[in-house]
Amino acid sequence: MKATRVFQLTALALVVVSAVQVGWWLLDQHAYTLEKVQAERALYAGQARAAQALLDAGVPAARLGELLPDIAVTQGRAMLSAAAADALRSEEARRYRQYAWEGSFFLLALAVCIAVIARALSAEARVLEEQDHFLALVSHQFKTPLASLQLSLETMALRPLAPEQARTLIDRMLADLARMELMVTQILESARLERGRVDLKSEPVELAAAVAHVLGALDERARAQRITLTSDVAPGLEVRTDPLALDVIVRNVLENALTAVAAVGGGSVTVSARAAGGEVELSVRDSGVGFHPADGARLFEKFTRLHPGGGSSHYGTGLGLYIVARLMQLAQGRVTAESAGVGQGACFVLTWPAATVPHA
Repeated sequence: MKATRVFQLTALALVVVSAVQVGWWLLDQHAYTLEKVQAERALYAGQARAAQALLDAGVPAARLGELLPDIAVTQGRAMLSAAAADALRSEEARRYRQYAWEGSFFLLALAVCIAVIARALSAEARVLEEQDHFLALVSHQFKTPLASLQLSLETMALRPLAPEQARTLIDRMLADLARMELMVTQILESARLERGRVDLKSEPVELAAAVAHVLGALDERARAQRITLTSDVAPGLEVRTDPLALDVIVRNVLENALTAVAAVGGGSVTVSARAAGGEVELSVRDSGVGFHPADGARLFEKFTRLHPGGGSSHYGTGLGLYIVARLMQLAQGRVTAESAGVGQGACFVLTWPAATVPHA
């Protein structure tokens, strides 16, 4: 067990013991106050009996007042004076209030300490769980392309191959390497984003040109997977963001859409944009596997990879859409995902602040 976790558990145990001790102190003080008040009442009752005996023996009431100032004589009977009774009740209430305020303060402070330590322990447990999940996920994701690379190289080493066969194996190895490079890039990028080590620019960027650039890079992949890419982004729409961040965002969303459509054997991905109230919305709609409507927000959580039947790809680190959401947040934008259900496709909507048009 890590030293920090041992310290946290030890501190939590000490705070819990302190809280129990404070609770016991409150009970003990309450019992002590009750005992003290009862003892004073018994003392006053003894004084009242002594005064009554003296009064019956013929001692004047004035003389009793000098001897026992807390005893009053009313209609020939000696009893505790109203002032003394009020003082006794006031002292009892004061002690109860004092212990209540002091005890409540200490218990509240200890409860806050317990909550903070428990939250830290819970957060650490989540981090450890994420680390274990991440290591298992990365190991699995790297194992597949590495095995494919090994098989291709062993095939090429066993015997001479025809140019067409060699070209096929080379293309497969290049694809495996590109896949591993993408995973490494996403892992490093997510780490930078989580630590806030990203300095984004804010400048006008034409959305149509940025989308066309990404679509051009993905066009060959789309054709190979029998996917139709369609773009309806009017020229002149400008958003205020970082150009490189915009490229990463659009590329990740489109690659996610291509993967979702490829999982059903082909289909279409449509990109459209519109201006709306000082903002620009870019919609990416696909005819892929879709997902359960309740899972829309989960898609952007770190390492989230929904079951393939519910709208996720078989591959990937679960970081692509997390990077999209984080970059959109840093760019003062937002991203949402909607689907009518499994098998109904999905629609991702990216919203940026519109770039202000300078006046002549």
